[in-house]
Amino acid sequence: MSAMTSDAAAPSAALVRNGDALLEPRRWTMFVVLLVGAFLPPLDFFIVNVALPSIRVDLGASSSAEQLVISSYAALYAVTLTTGGRLGDLFGRGRVFFLGLIGFAAASTLCGFAWSPWALVAGRVLQGVTAAVMAPQALASVQAIFPDREKPLALGVYGAIFGLAAVIGQALGGVLIALDLLGLGWRAIFLINLPVAALVLLFGVPLLKETRARDARRLDPGGMALSVLALGALLVPLIEGREAGWPLWSWLSLAGSPLLAWLFWRYETRLARAGGSPLLDPSVLRAPGLGRALLIALLFYSIGGFFQLFSVYLQEALHVTALQAGLVFLPFGAGFLLGPLSTPFLRRFCGAYVNPIGMGLEVVGFLGLAGLLAATLSGAHPAPTPLAALLFVIGFGQGLALPTLMRMVTGRVAPAFSGMIAGIASSTLQVSTALSVAVIGGIFYEVLGARTDPAAITQALIVAVLCIAVCLAGGAALSVTLVRRAPPPHGEA
Repeated sequence: MSAMTSDAAAPSAALVRNGDALLEPRRWTMFVVLLVGAFLPPLDFFIVNVALPSIRVDLGASSSAEQLVISSYAALYAVTLTTGGRLGDLFGRGRVFFLGLIGFAAASTLCGFAWSPWALVAGRVLQGVTAAVMAPQALASVQAIFPDREKPLALGVYGAIFGLAAVIGQALGGVLIALDLLGLGWRAIFLINLPVAALVLLFGVPLLKETRARDARRLDPGGMALSVLALGALLVPLIEGREAGWPLWSWLSLAGSPLLAWLFWRYETRLARAGGSPLLDPSVLRAPGLGRALLIALLFYSIGGFFQLFSVYLQEALHVTALQAGLVFLPFGAGFLLGPLSTPFLRRFCGAYVNPIGMGLEVVGFLGLAGLLAATLSGAHPAPTPLAALLFVIGFGQGLALPTLMRMVTGRVAPAFSGMIAGIASSTLQVSTALSVAVIGGIFYEVLGARTDPAAITQALIVAVLCIAVCLAGGAALSVTLVRRAPPPHGEA
């Protein structure tokens, strides 16, 4: 089914005919504009980490406020992604993208000129919500504006954007703080978003043609509220619980999340039967193989806790600076950048098996890293060349697998639901990251105990790395079983 026959689009001066489908000739230019929405959210997640010590000194932030600078953004971003994707389906992906971008720029301004820790947290909350509004539109547009033959390349570019954000985000924060542009210090990491947003608005508004679901109807405020409550009840304690010592509220919240999820599902089912327009259409989730694809996505981002734990190892066991620690991740970022760009080429030889191959490479990389750490003397630096090679393999494998994984998920539903499924896929990855930080991070600190010596940190990291490898191996095995099934009705896996 053609995307242009399933989604309504604004009239174009010259549509290109491709069989029975009419293709937008500016689709690649439109996609590049929308990719800014995929680039800025992960960039602003990574870039803040190295700035936290400067923020603490300048604003006098407590440890709890410092943690909220990270967790408030991550939590609000995760719980509103599905809503952001559905808004694009209903009101037009271009319009929603630009509104999200303007809101993100306003939030970045508040962060950049924050006068207190809580003003900064408020800005980060607004950043998380507006990032979730603009981020799903790029992934949704892949289904809406590209023919099947171009989707692998588009998804490869989409995946590479995350690698680029990882490369830049790990180092840019430290560089901006070191340069102290105009005496701004850490504030520059937020204010740098403003010229980017201005340029995208200036050049993007005339270029972007509107796409939306043809049968767009009304918002689902009840579903939006219940989805935020259900995801929030799960994610907030996972993000905040360990730092707060797992207080009673965190356990009550986790216990209540299944009930809220059930209430959300029941509400959406009743709304769909009554002929309404649910935020999450239950019929979409019944697409063959979609549940298994989402489970693979849940296992895929078990790597989420690795960055924090490896940074702990680098800074507390090896005593490198924050900027040096960020630079150590560059081989991973380079691999993550190159992997998605290689996906269309490898699909010619491996077909849909690119995803399990990519996840398998990650497993090999993490097992090799565990071996390298075990062979390194306590407190000594691992050999730089093998370390860089292993991090590159891990990044390349993740970048290789990501575009195919996204197609496994988004390709199983009709293009009219592109925004909805893009939000669901992105939310699943965020939940996976939170679970990784909570569960694998918890295992790390349980093994570490009260010790802080380099040998104990190294041992705890080895255990955590092996846990990540097990999760990825499970995802790769599930991916193989999914690939062997018949292809889904709305696109090849």
